[in-house]
Amino acid sequence: MGLLGLLIGSFLSVVVVRLPRMLARQWGEVPPPTHSPLPERYNLALPASHAPCCGQALRWHHNLPVISYLLLRGRCGFCGARIGLMYPALELSTAVVFAVCGWRFGAGITALCWAGLCAALLALAWIDWQTTLLPDDITLPLLWAGLVASATGITLTPLHSAVWGVVAGYVSLWLVYWAFKLITGKEGMGYGDFKLFAALGAWFGWTLLVPIILWSSIVGAVVGIAMKYTVGLREGGVVPFGPFLAGAGLLAVLAGPHKLMAWTGL
Repeated sequence: MGLLGLLIGSFLSVVVVRLPRMLARQWGEVPPPTHSPLPERYNLALPASHAPCCGQALRWHHNLPVISYLLLRGRCGFCGARIGLMYPALELSTAVVFAVCGWRFGAGITALCWAGLCAALLALAWIDWQTTLLPDDITLPLLWAGLVASATGITLTPLHSAVWGVVAGYVSLWLVYWAFKLITGKEGMGYGDFKLFAALGAWFGWTLLVPIILWSSIVGAVVGIAMKYTVGLREGGVVPFGPFLAGAGLLAVLAGPHKLMAWTGL
């Protein structure tokens, strides 16, 4: 499972970089910074993998998860520019969560489903942290996958609990959003957060929503305060909430729902 996670992590790095640019082009907006204008055919498969710094097409030995980064000492094999730590970090973290899922759930469809959830959460966390965007292309399929996994008995989450988890997850943050906006005149979060929380409700059921939102809020507040007094907040003072929701979801998978409930005192 760990080796499979390395390979999936390598693909996730492509998703994290390209999906926001694809969506920006689709919406008629300026894509996030890139070394050159996007080619006419730009998706998750085309063009072939290339160096983000100079645009040179990568050779097969440049695409080995983690190993290539170590052999190249974190630098581009063509121009010598530094390669971002996101690539090996995402590959390693995906390998770890896949290995833990294999250990917790055994070899089979259950482990693959939970590992798939973890992979999606890792991708969403990276994308939201970099772009403050939680793409519907990931959150909505994740929501439906949770309901299907519940209906087929893969997750052991009762279907009625999964359905109410979707409802409670979406509506609760929707109410928080509008209450905050009416009081302050500002938007405290985006609609992507509602959909991600609803997706977590589909996977874990409504009973785990309170621990998830509590832990994500606490960690988010601590990180936001720390950033304010150290590196500084990004323009507008925005700290995306999605990475902390995703992190709490990962914790629920890796530690287990019962432990998360116990740590919350519920």
